[in-house]
Amino acid sequence: MSTKVVFISGANTGIGFETAKAFIQSPNPYYLFLGSRSAEKGNEALERMRADNLDVSQVEVVQLDLASDESIKRAVDVVKTRKGRLDILINNAGAGFDNYFIQGKMSLRDCFNQAYDVNVSGANVMTWEFVPLLLKSSTPRILFVAGLSQMTAAAESYFPTPPQPAGWPKNISFETIGYRCSKTAMSMLMLDWHHKLKEDGVKVFSVSPGTCATNLGGLGEEVMAAIGGVHPREGGERLLAVAEGNRDADAGKILDKTGFLPW
Repeated sequence: MSTKVVFISGANTGIGFETAKAFIQSPNPYYLFLGSRSAEKGNEALERMRADNLDVSQVEVVQLDLASDESIKRAVDVVKTRKGRLDILINNAGAGFDNYFIQGKMSLRDCFNQAYDVNVSGANVMTWEFVPLLLKSSTPRILFVAGLSQMTAAAESYFPTPPQPAGWPKNISFETIGYRCSKTAMSMLMLDWHHKLKEDGVKVFSVSPGTCATNLGGLGEEVMAAIGGVHPREGGERLLAVAEGNRDADAGKILDKTGFLPW
């Protein structure tokens, strides 16, 4: 079996880190590019893998800032030079800034704009720049990490905060709306890339890793665990399963663990 080339953005922590570990532990051969906004943190992630006795001989850290077109192009050039193609692109890197607004560290407009810049614009530019390398693969796949992006806002259980009493201002100590809006927009992005690349044989998905206990938005793993977040390895295993072709018949959909998420 030929070695497949994989690029995972935001792979130095959280779901991206666990996804990389899942690929390393797979019986199938892969060459992994680990995208990290900080090369230093990317190398620290590599050391954590070594400490877990994982074979990282086929793993390479690439500095990647999704808010920078030049950084994205440099990452593409690394893959082009080193391998000449890309088989699997995992758009995992995501950012949430709602907590900074709640803390008074960022304006409401900025917390939305920065989330869209990374989660939507950054993922779109990343995909656009990598398409030529993906088209050199015989089995190209693109995975967008869906996050809390399903359109089930009519269900009260969808909201992580309790019902708010009448009056203003609202006392909201835990907020995710900017992040969730951007992730919903990213699902539209997935549909568009599925439409654009279908005749090229590129399989495109959104994959929900479930609610995972990560440090997204600086909230802390403990906070996410308290609202039901599971270990991010479960999200990584879901992404690996889709990348390995287990859900190819469901391309163009938002995939949950066993089925689909509602639009």
